[in-house]
Formats: sequence, C-alpha cells, structure tokens
Amino acid sequence: MDTVVRDVRVIDGSGTPSYRADVALAGGRIAEIRRETGAGPRPSAPRVVDGAGLALSPGFIDMHAHSDLALLRDPAHEAKAAQGVTLEVIGQDGLSYAPVDDRTLAEVRAQITGWNGGGSDIDFTWRTVGEYLDRLDHGFDGQGIAVNAAYLIPQGTVRMLALGWQDRAATPDEIARMRRLVAEGMEQGAVGLSSGLTYTPGMYADDAELTELCRVVARYGGYYCPHHRSYGAGALGAYEEMVGLTRQAGCALHLAHATMNFGVNKGRAPELLALLDRALASGADITLDTYPYTPGCTTLVAMLPSWASEGGPEAILGRLRDDAAAERIRHVMEVEGADGCHGVPIEWDTIEISGVSNPALEGYVGRTVARSALERGEEPWTTARRLLVEDRLGSTILQHVGHEENVRAIMRHRVHTGGSDGILRGHKPHPRAYGTFPKYLGTYVRELGVLSLEECVAHLTSRAAARLRLPDRGLVREGYRADLVLFDPDTVAAGSTFEAPRTLPTGIPHVLIDGRFVIEDGRRTDVLAGRSVRRTRV
Repeated sequence: MDTVVRDVRVIDGSGTPSYRADVALAGGRIAEIRRETGAGPRPSAPRVVDGAGLALSPGFIDMHAHSDLALLRDPAHEAKAAQGVTLEVIGQDGLSYAPVDDRTLAEVRAQITGWNGGGSDIDFTWRTVGEYLDRLDHGFDGQGIAVNAAYLIPQGTVRMLALGWQDRAATPDEIARMRRLVAEGMEQGAVGLSSGLTYTPGMYADDAELTELCRVVARYGGYYCPHHRSYGAGALGAYEEMVGLTRQAGCALHLAHATMNFGVNKGRAPELLALLDRALASGADITLDTYPYTPGCTTLVAMLPSWASEGGPEAILGRLRDDAAAERIRHVMEVEGADGCHGVPIEWDTIEISGVSNPALEGYVGRTVARSALERGEEPWTTARRLLVEDRLGSTILQHVGHEENVRAIMRHRVHTGGSDGILRGHKPHPRAYGTFPKYLGTYVRELGVLSLEECVAHLTSRAAARLRLPDRGLVREGYRADLVLFDPDTVAAGSTFEAPRTLPTGIPHVLIDGRFVIEDGRRTDVLAGRSVRRTRV
C-alpha cells in the first residue's frame, strides 16, 4: 500500500448511506476498503492520513468547464483543484480550439477571448482533437496538468471549418465534411459534441444539420451537450427541441447549465422538470448540469443579434462602427429582444462588466452598463457599443437574470450533475469558477438541506462518471481510480464571493488524483497528475 486514510466517513458516490472505514491506496487505485465492522488486520502503509472528522468521496467532476487554455497556462489551477475537482469536461458551448485550421484558429481565438484570453501565451501546436488531447497529456514539461480533462467536439468550430460564418443552411457536401470532422474527433478520444446555439456561427445550424452530427456521436456512444437556443422567452420550446432532436438521432443528451432565466421564467422550473420526466419515462437518455448561483456569465458580444455576427469578429466590429448598423442592433436588443439575449429585451441594469481585455477599460469592471452610462451621462447602448469596439469584443459580463427557486428545484432532480461553467479570465469573474462544488456542500447541503450529503455527492461524482461512460471513476470502490476528496462536512464552504471571486474554499484539506496528493493539508502541491480522459470505446 502507498497510503491509508484511517477511520474516515466514506461517502461512496452511490447515494447510499455513508459508513466508516479505512481506505488503502496502491498504484493509483483504491486497493482495500476495510469497514470498521470488518474482520482481519487494518491495512497499513508508509503514509497514513487521519480521517477522523472528515468525509472521503470520489473526486468531483465538473461537467461544464471553460479551462481549455487555463490547463495549459496555469500548472497550479487552484480554482478547480482546491474545490476537489479531479476531472473537468471542456470544449463547451460549441466553441473551442480543436479541430481547427490556421484560419479557424485565429477566428475562434478572437471570438472567445473573453472566455479564455487571446492565447498569446499559448503555443498552439495542435490542429486536431487528438493532438490537443496529446498536448494536455504532456502538459508542463511532460509531467501532465493539474486535473484530468475530457473533451467535447465544438460544433460551432466545426461549422467554421466547413462553411465559415455564413448564416445559411449547410449543403450536403458541407454536412458530410462536418460529419467526418465529428467522427475523427470521436475516434481521437472526444466524449461527445457541444453546441452554443445562442452563439455564432453554431446558432446558424438548423435541426436537420444538428441531427446528422448527433447520429455520428451516437455511433461512438458519446453524448450531445447543447447550450440550446433560449434560456429566456423560448426556453421550454428550446428544451423540447433538443429532446426531440436527440431522440430522432438516437443520441444521449446532456443539457448544459440547465436553468430557466429572466422574468418570463420565474417559478417555471417545474414545467421543465415535467418535460424531462415525460421524456425519461418514454426511454430518453437525458442528464443535465447546473451551478448553484443565480447570475449567468458570458461575453458582452454574445448579447448581439445573430445577424450582426455573420462574417466573424471583424465583420461585427465593422457593423458596430457604422452608425446605421449600430442603431439597428440597438433596436433589436432593446425593443425586440435579440436571439443572443434569448429573445428578451436587454435590461442594461442586469449586465455587469466582469472583465476586459484592454487595461484602459478596467474602470468599467464591477459596474453595470446602466450605471456606467449614468455616470457618463449617456445612453446604455452608447456605453456598451464603446466597450465592444474598444475592447475588440473581449469584455465578459455577469448577467443577473436567474431565480433561486428555479436553481433549487432543478438541482434536486434525479439526473442532475454539477457544472461550474467557470470562466477564469477577467478582473471580477463569476465566483462559480472557484466555488461551485463547496457551495453545493456547504450552502445547499449543510445550511439549506436542499439535498442530503450522500445525494449531493452522488450528483457531483457517479452520475457524471456514468454520463461520461467511465467504468472506474465516480465511486469509492476497490479497484477504482484513486481520484478522491477529503473534506470536513461541518466546515466546507465556498470562499469565493461576488466581491472576492478568487478566494479559495475552506474545509477541503486533501485532494488526490491517481493516488497522488494534489492538495495536501489545504495547500497545492507541485503534483501534476492530470491527463486527458478519452472516450471509452463501445
């Protein structure tokens, strides 16, 4: 044995009652679990951790992460490691960095600067999904990365490769090329396909196109993870569209950051859950993830109507600089409700600037667009337009449009998993990037009792592992990988707040990946045990 955790409360990830045991690790696996009532000698090892007062659970799986470049930029990656996250699913919302060619790489880097930074500090040596996963495996000086990572093929990036930024239906030849790109990505280890159907150019795809791509994903046993077409005015219809599309394709469905936002959806989570229950009862394979906060987070440019984004970043900037085009954009956003803003007229007092790429604009951070406009004596659109142009579309926002009752109702559902949707860039990022998993355990389990501790751990571990088809993760079982978290149920809490979003959590003294201590006595070690986690062949 390498390590023994002695006399610990085991919360094994199955949802069943916890128990006390000694847990022994060897060779990166759980070698022995000896319950306190068991017979025979207790396991011993060179390293013994006193588990008294602590709970031991599987490592948490972040089903919706935006660490695509952070994993290659920051070897410590404490934002996730300190939370007990041992695996992140990246490539989200239909926009990421593989597969690409030189043109597409430049375009996607510009488009999601607000999510991941421009990438000037990254050596983009890869072009295919497999090459990107290999890059993660090598990590820093060949040692690996901070936590494990699984990858979703980004449908918007695939569409960029096949037909650029055109707002039109794909031709049969273009669909065939996209199908080949998705198949290649799945062959190379991706676990599924993501979409951002309020982001361009992915939103230009119709259901027939998406269905064809999902058929390819289904053939490899993967899943489809859409950020669907509306979380606002058309939310229920958008959920129903995704359920129907994947049923037709025979593909598993995982709904990204599944919530009901904006005033039109206050208190309507039961309608969503009823829709999902009907589909599940008829045989649909559906899971979802949420973060335990009400505000959302994205880029300011994502609020624009889709037609304003046709042609890519430079075309967007050109329209914003043109007074007549900018006025058309303003009218759609403020009066009609842009598809980028989920069909709801934008309320500038809910749009808080959380980060900028241009240091000269840092004065806007932490203020809503409405407040900055008032201070400047101008209309909110004038302020927003200036930000978009001067920051070259790199501004990130918090959007304060969620409802606590919806958050709580959805997290109780039997197919729920946890996802931070954490954007790590910006001067004032959303605290979910640093706090999602301890907030579930501290606020929603211990303080509010929305979930029992055993239920919550199952949501954050085994359910996610089952969706990813990982046969040896997500449970504390003999023979399973030793990706584990030791936390104090009485003190675990998110340290991050909206005022201090990069504060690390408390009550999580130890995190292990592959049996190696990534967090030890509450501090980050220099261990880089993370690797790419590739699709299990079916």
